[in-house]
Amino acid sequence: MTKMKFAQAIESAIAQAMEEDDNIIIMGEDVHTLRVNLFARFGKERVKYTPISESGFVGAAITAAMAGLRPIAEVMLVDFIAVTMDAILNHAAKIEFFSGNKWNVPLVIRTACGGGYGDAGQHEQSLWGWLAHIPGLSIVVPSNPADAGGLMLSSIFEDNPVIYFEHKLLADYWMENMAIGGRTTVSFDIPEQGAEGEVPVKWEPISLGKLNYMKEGNDITLVSLGVSVHRCMEAANILEGKGLSAEVLDLRSVVPLDIENIKKSVEKTGAVIIVDEDYMRFGLSGEISASLLEEGLSFKYGRVCTENTIPYSIKLEEQTLPNTKRIVNCALKVLKN
Repeated sequence: MTKMKFAQAIESAIAQAMEEDDNIIIMGEDVHTLRVNLFARFGKERVKYTPISESGFVGAAITAAMAGLRPIAEVMLVDFIAVTMDAILNHAAKIEFFSGNKWNVPLVIRTACGGGYGDAGQHEQSLWGWLAHIPGLSIVVPSNPADAGGLMLSSIFEDNPVIYFEHKLLADYWMENMAIGGRTTVSFDIPEQGAEGEVPVKWEPISLGKLNYMKEGNDITLVSLGVSVHRCMEAANILEGKGLSAEVLDLRSVVPLDIENIKKSVEKTGAVIIVDEDYMRFGLSGEISASLLEEGLSFKYGRVCTENTIPYSIKLEEQTLPNTKRIVNCALKVLKN
């Protein structure tokens, strides 16, 4: 085992895959500088710098995937994925179904998400619930370097499109390039265990749709993904000091969703809180609760989500996004009822 930072782990897994398969290419804005090590190693034919036209290069990546390549298209921020939605919604996600499995689109769209550094609602959204609503897409959201590399490897070799989310608070280069400039008065709550950690010497794929048990508990289940997993771990430690035992589950992916293991945990604890940095309405928190009810479970329920447009004010942002204090308060309320 060796230690790597979050973004370094992703790049390491991509490099291993590119070494093994010449069909893997990278496309996107500024990738020749953002992925300079991969550019130097594999050259401009496989690390392709594109114009600032997400709809153009994502559309090109879809046709490249249909032609036999395995592209990784980098949409710098998930907020900008809106301009690509015709290509994703009406083409990439549906081609296998409409062609009777004769065509597929082995495409990864890598994109940054998440807030916590004062960049507001056009740059800090998560949106995985919106994208998960579309049949045909897989949605991956790692929380630590080991998962980031293993899930990227699996995503690359999926035969259908995957949206791969990279939370900016976990990736050091995002803090350097976006969060710090001009915001020297703002402190960033970067989870130490998520930003850097132990990784394998050789990457092995982590199956999509298999959650990770982060902490065992008996009184309540905390379900989350990405940065919020670490907020849940902090909350679980605080609850433990109050005599309450919380189980923490890291979903790893929204689609496929590991309802089976969520169910096992909630059957044991009898209570669940969904912590979701995406918007609350019509999102992941409602999907999980509905799925558990369809399984016939009876349980106490709460959710901590982003409930409105993310504001610029860092003080208001702290009230809008999920955080440890909100999770603890929600858990105490749920267990009291």
